Amino acid sequence: MRIARRIDELELAGNVGLVPTMGALHDGHRALFRAARAESELVVASLFVNPAQFDEQTDLAAYPRDEARDAALAEAEGVDVLFAPAAEEIYPPGFSTWIDPGDVGAEGAARPGHFRGVATVCVKLFNIVRPQRAYFGQKDAQQAAVLRRVVHDLNLPVQIRVLPTVRDADGLALSSRNVRLSPAEREQALALPRALRAAVGTADPVAAARAALNGLDPDYIELVDLGDATVLAAAVRVGSTRLIDNVIVEGDL
Repeated sequence: MRIARRIDELELAGNVGLVPTMGALHDGHRALFRAARAESELVVASLFVNPAQFDEQTDLAAYPRDEARDAALAEAEGVDVLFAPAAEEIYPPGFSTWIDPGDVGAEGAARPGHFRGVATVCVKLFNIVRPQRAYFGQKDAQQAAVLRRVVHDLNLPVQIRVLPTVRDADGLALSSRNVRLSPAEREQALALPRALRAAVGTADPVAAARAALNGLDPDYIELVDLGDATVLAAAVRVGSTRLIDNVIVEGDL
């Protein structure tokens, strides 16, 4: 596997699959790498903690970083090129052009500016890497919905592929933030996936999920349209950790 740190080091050709990441890789990322490997001649993964998508600077500072571990995991899963730029490479001095994706749903309302940062960095990555496909996890359903709209609206020649959420044995969706949960908080956090599952098939999934959260106070619970599927999405805070999750209530990815 080759590690590139500058845009001018990326000389890519052929059928390319891109997996954008912020590091702290886990089995959910492994699933994305494997899907890209199965469908692509060349697999590129980005490793970039994007400062523009953090609405809280304390969250940015606390985000886990271990490039050596992440690089080893990516290489083991068949990634050909790891693009690990510095912030100045993506946002050089004088950078002032941003992608405003418009309607960003409840997740965007809860995190002002978040999806502007996500859309901007992803469009930059799409233009830099020129992939045929980019791979994302269902856990970030609102992000996938926003990016699909951006790709459609801007006529970008990339397919947004969304893969099912990977979960731990207890049902909690894998996330880099899970390591911040104490054992007691983790047990409390399990109310989120359980409430979402319990709401599937009910007449009012939003109300059913809210009623089943077992004391957790959600930032939001909403239905998100992903085109071929509708998901029930929610965000909660457990202690100081914010968690998101969703389940399919109609259709398929």
